[in-house]
Parts: sequence; C-alpha cells; structure tokens
Amino acid sequence: MTDIADDKKALICLIANLLRDCNHVAVGAASPIPGAAALLAKAAWGTPRFVNILGSVANNFFTGGGGELFDCAAQGRIDAFFLGGGQIDGQANINLMGRGDYPNSSPRWPGTFGSAYLYFLIPKVILFREEHSRRTLVEKVDFISAPGLSDEKTYRKGGPFGLLTSKAFFHFDKDRERFRLESIHPSSSLEDILDNTGFAFDYSKETPQTAPPDPMLLELLNRNVREKVAEVYPNFADTIFPVTSNAAHGK
Repeated sequence: MTDIADDKKALICLIANLLRDCNHVAVGAASPIPGAAALLAKAAWGTPRFVNILGSVANNFFTGGGGELFDCAAQGRIDAFFLGGGQIDGQANINLMGRGDYPNSSPRWPGTFGSAYLYFLIPKVILFREEHSRRTLVEKVDFISAPGLSDEKTYRKGGPFGLLTSKAFFHFDKDRERFRLESIHPSSSLEDILDNTGFAFDYSKETPQTAPPDPMLLELLNRNVREKVAEVYPNFADTIFPVTSNAAHGK
C-alpha cells in the first residue's frame, strides 16, 4: 500500500509542477490524481488561481455543470485540462468509445462526451493514463474520439502538451507530430518503456530519470491538500492518506 501511495503522490507532484504557469485549470469527473495536482499547485504557488473540479462542491464555481465548462473553454478562459482514453496513439489521438471496429466495439467504453471540443480549445491538454502497456498505448487507435492533430486550415488553439503514465512522461512535439520521451520514473527503465509502448517516439539513450517529489511539496500535499482531496475523492484519499483520512472521517 505504501509503495502505491508514494507512486501516486509522485505523479501528483509532477503534474502540479506542470500547472504552475496556468491561471485556470479544469478537471473532469473521476480524475483524482489530476484534481489533487491542481489543488496542490494552487496551495504551493497560488497558481493556478482558479481550480474547477467537476463533482466537487468546495472546489467548483461552475453551477451549470458541463455546459458551463464548455462555454468557459470557448471563451479562452481555461488554460489546462486532462484527457485520457482506453487507447492513446503516437499522434496523440484518443479513443474513448471502445476496442475494435465501431459500432461493434467490444468492450464499449463510456464515450466521447465533448473531449474533441475541449481538445481543440484548451491550450495545455495533458493526456493522463496510469496503465502503460501496448494495450493502451497503441500504434493507431481503433476509433478517434478526439484527434491530437489537425490540418492547417482547421482553427485550433488547443491540443496535446504531453502524456503522463505510471512509467514515464512524454512531451508532444507539434512540429514533428510525435511524442518525445522526457523522463523515466524511478520504477521503470528505457528498455521497459520501449517494450511496453505500442507507438514510435523520439528518445535519447541518456533520457533522465524523473526527479523525485520536492519534500516540501509532499509535506504540503499531506498537510494542507488532503482534506480538499477527500471532499471530492474520499476513497482515493483513504488510499494515499490512510491514517490522516481515517482520522478526518472519524473512523
């Protein structure tokens, strides 16, 4: 349990550092690690100034649900968002519909729900998928729920910034239209990444190891952010803060 909690906290701290240049970060439903990261960045640096987590009461100033999120994105008032997918490919396309030929996909997944719209409008879209395997990171998605790239005639101010998994962080190079391996988490290796990634990507044999979380950032996460995380993600909070969460819930 401790190793799992530590790994998740490391991901939260990494994402928090990616958000410190943002003014407004929105987080979709069922996204505990990105949500915790946005709250941590705000607590640590005061930026982003605004964090909206769908499903939260305390940390969500939207009153109209998804519709207000879409309006805000169209007005250029959201700087960062997170998208995942059952499949992600080397051109940053994501598949949220299902595996196999649509409409006969099996299994079927929850569906696209505005992901393409947000992908086109929000400047920093971070793709996040904990599972790092050839099942999830594929050469070509079976169905494009949201495209990572568009032609020059298509108006598009948003798009992929990078891809974060349990093994590594990739930056998306829009000029080369492919991912570049930026860092490898301590629990993995370059050989591991190459073996378990289904798409081609740029890398160096000297790709650095992902830096460990700043102890002060971890302390802030454990001390100041845990209760905010528990408000919207109680089960997740019980996993990464097993002692303090139980105390906070009076268990």
